[in-house]
Amino acid sequence: MPAYTPPLADFTFLVKDWLNIDSLYQSLGLEEFDAELALEVIEQGGKFATDVVAPLNREGDEQGCKLNNGQVVTPDGFAAAYQSYVDNGWNAMLGDIEYGGQGLPYSMAVPVHEMLNSANLSWRLTTMLTESAVLAVTKHASDELKALYLEKLVSGQWTGTMNLTEPQAGSDLSLLATKAEPAEDGSYIITGSKIFITAGDHDWTDNIIHMVLARLPDAPAGVKGISLFLVPKFLLDDNGTPGERNALSPSALEKKMGIKASPTCVMNFDGAKGWLVGEPHCGLACMFTMMNDARFQVGLEGLGASEASFQGALTYARERLQSRAPQGVQQPDSKADAIVYQPDIARMLLTQKALTEGNRALAMLYAKYMDIAHNSSGKAHDDAEAILQFLTPICKAFMTDTGLESTSLGIQIFGGHGYIREWGMEQLMRDVRIAMLYEGTNGIQSLDLIGRKLTRDRGDMLGVTRNALAELVEAMADGEAQQQASALLNEWYQTSLQVKTFSAVEAAGGACDYLAYSGYCLLGVLWYSMADCAAQSDNPVLAAGKQKTCDFYLQRILPRTSAHKAAMLAPAATLLALQGSEFDYL
Repeated sequence: MPAYTPPLADFTFLVKDWLNIDSLYQSLGLEEFDAELALEVIEQGGKFATDVVAPLNREGDEQGCKLNNGQVVTPDGFAAAYQSYVDNGWNAMLGDIEYGGQGLPYSMAVPVHEMLNSANLSWRLTTMLTESAVLAVTKHASDELKALYLEKLVSGQWTGTMNLTEPQAGSDLSLLATKAEPAEDGSYIITGSKIFITAGDHDWTDNIIHMVLARLPDAPAGVKGISLFLVPKFLLDDNGTPGERNALSPSALEKKMGIKASPTCVMNFDGAKGWLVGEPHCGLACMFTMMNDARFQVGLEGLGASEASFQGALTYARERLQSRAPQGVQQPDSKADAIVYQPDIARMLLTQKALTEGNRALAMLYAKYMDIAHNSSGKAHDDAEAILQFLTPICKAFMTDTGLESTSLGIQIFGGHGYIREWGMEQLMRDVRIAMLYEGTNGIQSLDLIGRKLTRDRGDMLGVTRNALAELVEAMADGEAQQQASALLNEWYQTSLQVKTFSAVEAAGGACDYLAYSGYCLLGVLWYSMADCAAQSDNPVLAAGKQKTCDFYLQRILPRTSAHKAAMLAPAATLLALQGSEFDYL
């Protein structure tokens, strides 16, 4: 497995210089936090990812998970690493202080989450879903449920899950069939089966808190008839500790392409006892509190895998001697030059680097507006929420699409060795492939962006997001680069206004191209901004690297926008023209 090194220099640049985190925290009244503390948290999080979690990645993939007598057993070392994670307070970073959390800003936690994904994506998944469950319980559960469960979830003493998907109901939750029958004691009896449940069972904690979508007997048809329930693996006794086993169990473990060390369960609820979270028939809205957080976190999976693959590929390219560079001998004392000097290898490495660092800037920008949304009110809060809503599908889909591209390039740089398991590069690609599918496929994200967030938006998510990017452009010092960045941002905005007029069919047909077009345009603006900021850095290597990577992005990657724009503006009729046997000539 390629060794992983936390990208601390890039995080330092983004936190201190580009985001100017001290100014952000002061404006939000977060005087107890500053850049020095943020960087200390990030550095320590990197050490935990490198020293504790990363060494488990290869062996976890080899061992996988096992289901023994209704109990999931995870790979060696996984449970112990989780206990260390909890003991050191990492699970509580974002939790409410009232329930034992640390209440850290998102801009401190997001880098730690990225590094955990780079180190071991399978291991990170369980902690990710727990954080999402904490959000749902915090925002929607009754005070009684909070008192019983929230502190344990915040600390990580118990983990949480998200139970949506059923065999007949994937993206279309209107087909959901799990039932919830009222009981005399105010609880509900949950009956049904769920599939693809991440960490549905494991050996890490003494309880697992399932967040389950189900229908009440009087529920209206469709998604408006779904309610959310909290269903623990073990019911609590009078002391609030796990007692009797609830009537639920994992019936199978999915056999998967990747993330083999993460237990993906088929869960059966056979009259399990649960409690309503939120109002009846409003479960989907409650669950979206979890899903929107999880979608951004899944985007970080793409980013994390991309960074890990880039690091492995760069190390290999510097060491692998093959032929002589076409621009002339680079290592005269060696029998051949390292492949890093080959223009095509450089092209692939720079593509990985440009996409990874661009996506990292997008993630940190997202974290900034999460901090604003959580620590402000009025227009500032509303604008931040609008920006987050618009950027969520882009972060989820674009980061995972490009994460797959980056891990594929990592294999290509290794050549045949990249296809062999012992080098670890193929695992990164296998693991990250799921990120394009769960928490709503990337096609669903594209439809969400072009539909709810653009063509059917009754507010101005597009305009508010444009304004957020415009602030970065206005802060640039290089006048010429500022004009180019402004022109790119305006071109994206004007094209988006054109797309806003699409019919439902045209929008559906152009959705994926519009999301990709938006992702590449926005990363272009971010690269202009980062290069301009880096020019003022006292780190000359970083300043030069940022500017040269920006030049590469603008010349070699940004032109992809032209193809996506042409495709999304093409008539949708060609997508639906083939009928019947015209697909296969049978």
